[in-house]
Amino acid sequence: MKNLSLIVLAFVWSFAIYAQNTTREYYQLKTYSFTSDEQVKMTDAFLENAFLPALKRLGISSVGVFKPRTVDSLTPKVTYVLIPFTTLSQFEGLDAALENDKLYRSSGKEYIEANHDNPPYQRIESTLLKAFVDMPRMQASQLKGPRKDRIYELRSYESATEALYRNKVDMFNAGGEVTLFDKLGFNAVFYAEVLSGSQMPNLMYMTTFSDQESRDEHWKSFVEAPEWNTLKEMPKYQNNVSRNDTRFLYPTEYSDY
Repeated sequence: MKNLSLIVLAFVWSFAIYAQNTTREYYQLKTYSFTSDEQVKMTDAFLENAFLPALKRLGISSVGVFKPRTVDSLTPKVTYVLIPFTTLSQFEGLDAALENDKLYRSSGKEYIEANHDNPPYQRIESTLLKAFVDMPRMQASQLKGPRKDRIYELRSYESATEALYRNKVDMFNAGGEVTLFDKLGFNAVFYAEVLSGSQMPNLMYMTTFSDQESRDEHWKSFVEAPEWNTLKEMPKYQNNVSRNDTRFLYPTEYSDY
């Protein structure tokens, strides 16, 4: 009887670990836009000294903060913040939890209590995502080189209809795109379905590279891969992307990855 109890306990423990590792996470991608360097500086200070520490006190780690590698007339001043959640209720309760954190309110006072005529940003856009079946949990990049040289490639694939969008998601999962990216060493951070955002229907994902040369070499290997050339010619996966938006980013020094 004792041995049976141990077997049952081991099974329950193994199942709990399996469930934890296969439960699909939710992500919020917050995009801060700015009109001045002063706004960028104020928001950076808030994120580094108040927001990210508060998230860690709530048990939310692996938060990414990224900036565009090039800022010009076509690429405005923005900061991307990627936050993982284990459940939708955790996402829903975040603002209330932060409001009850005195250290957060004091550390972020300049940002939180900014005057209407001196705001710390122009606007915030929020995108809510759910992780793909084939990569249910975020993976922090394994890159070790200088952050200033890294390429974090954030892609959004838009589709003409909801049905074609679901078809593209299936192409990543059942079709094997995720597996191929992993095989070729793309160091993906996440792949996710967009549940709510400004460019729906669409999916988003992020891959990482040590530098631009490495990024170009990896994509060349993908384009030339027999698996991809077979997959893209399959009749059932035709015309499922209407627009590809690609952004090249780098992680801030205070980003978790």
